[in-house]
Amino acid sequence: MFAKLVGWLKPLPDGTPISDEAQIKRLYRNWRIKMFFGMYFGYALFYFTRKNLDYVKPALSQNFGLDVIQLGYIGTTIYLTYGIGKFLSGVLADRCNIRGVMALGLFVSSLINLAFPFLPQFQAFLGNMGITLPLVALASFAWGLNGVAQSMGFPPVAKGLVYWFSPSERATKWTLWSSSHTFGAFFVGVLISYLLKLDMWKMAFIVPAFMGICYSIFLMFFLTDKPTTVGLPPIEVYRNDVMPVKEKSSLSHWEILKKHVLKNPFLWALAISYIFIYYVRFATLDWGTMFLTQERGFTPDGAVSAMKWMPFLGMPGGIVAGYLADKFFQGRCTQMNIIYLVILAASCWGFYCVAGTDHFFWTSLLASFIGFFVDGPQNLAGGVQASRVTVQESVSAACGFTGMFGYFGAMLSSTGAAYISKSFGWKGVYFSCIIACIIAMGFISTTWKKEAASMAAEHNK
Repeated sequence: MFAKLVGWLKPLPDGTPISDEAQIKRLYRNWRIKMFFGMYFGYALFYFTRKNLDYVKPALSQNFGLDVIQLGYIGTTIYLTYGIGKFLSGVLADRCNIRGVMALGLFVSSLINLAFPFLPQFQAFLGNMGITLPLVALASFAWGLNGVAQSMGFPPVAKGLVYWFSPSERATKWTLWSSSHTFGAFFVGVLISYLLKLDMWKMAFIVPAFMGICYSIFLMFFLTDKPTTVGLPPIEVYRNDVMPVKEKSSLSHWEILKKHVLKNPFLWALAISYIFIYYVRFATLDWGTMFLTQERGFTPDGAVSAMKWMPFLGMPGGIVAGYLADKFFQGRCTQMNIIYLVILAASCWGFYCVAGTDHFFWTSLLASFIGFFVDGPQNLAGGVQASRVTVQESVSAACGFTGMFGYFGAMLSSTGAAYISKSFGWKGVYFSCIIACIIAMGFISTTWKKEAASMAAEHNK
């Protein structure tokens, strides 16, 4: 069984090179569409099996008997395992095939979702065997395992985007694909809002689980690996485009990892900025429903209805950021990130000041602004910019590295925001988001010259 699993993950062999130009053009067009949308909807379903918990926190509090701090522990656990796993999965993805890593992660995550609503029964079963465990410990362990499986979603996608889309189009295509996570977060919110109205909170885990199982099987038959796997030339040759920066010497995989990831000061700057970008993202998204129900008088389904617009407007926010970076800054992302972060800070404060049941439209609109302006830096800093400051052979590891730090920020937003709300109220939580935006801008600005130099290196090849 283990040998078969390793076989599924190994890089796919190169196919027989195709020489007919018309056939190359047709196959490249078809495979680019298949790879893009296969990865798009696959990653959206990762969000169906991860963000569902955040939308049912009030229901979990009631049915599992957990308070806000205990819910924060569960969130911290998945962010810890997801963050570390994202870097390790990035290293793995650089040495494995795209479809195998992505399909395996989604399948395992779906199985965990199937089991999660029945943890009280499992706790009772353990109790009958003389094993006493707090429910919060069981829930944290299960959702932490989900974080490991979830970490296998993004790194193979980062690899796929680099190998199937050339540098001059990457900011646009990357941010267009990145709308998949906001697509997933929005539509799982729509689904769960409907299920909560029917008082079917357990189905918020079961329905996404069945969807994920079906799609993970589909991925194994639908996706491939690199263009050369199906006999096509590399993307930069096909598009006669700027060449990606590659490692010219014959370094081993570990030596490339050390040189271009672990000892890369510009990647460290982006990684640290990602801590604060993700803090804002998850402090506003994960705790928004609790803030609206606890302080502003919303019902649980009303709070979900207002907050679901935050990820929905994140979709165009990330896409617009990538388009503007390509259109006006020749693919450079530093300028767009700073612009977005300034407006994001203002949107966080506006949401806190305006949110209320008498202002449902403005509450939803300002939540949407947060989603719109957080998605630009999230997609560009840890994705496109990270690929700019490293070499092609370590893109998955680089993106996994920044992603790991991002989820350290998500951990802070989980338990940290819970303690801030206890000590300073929800006003303190949203003020901390403003401070996080300012710090992120400072670190991102340090990559300004390096990103320009990387762009010049690509164009001068």
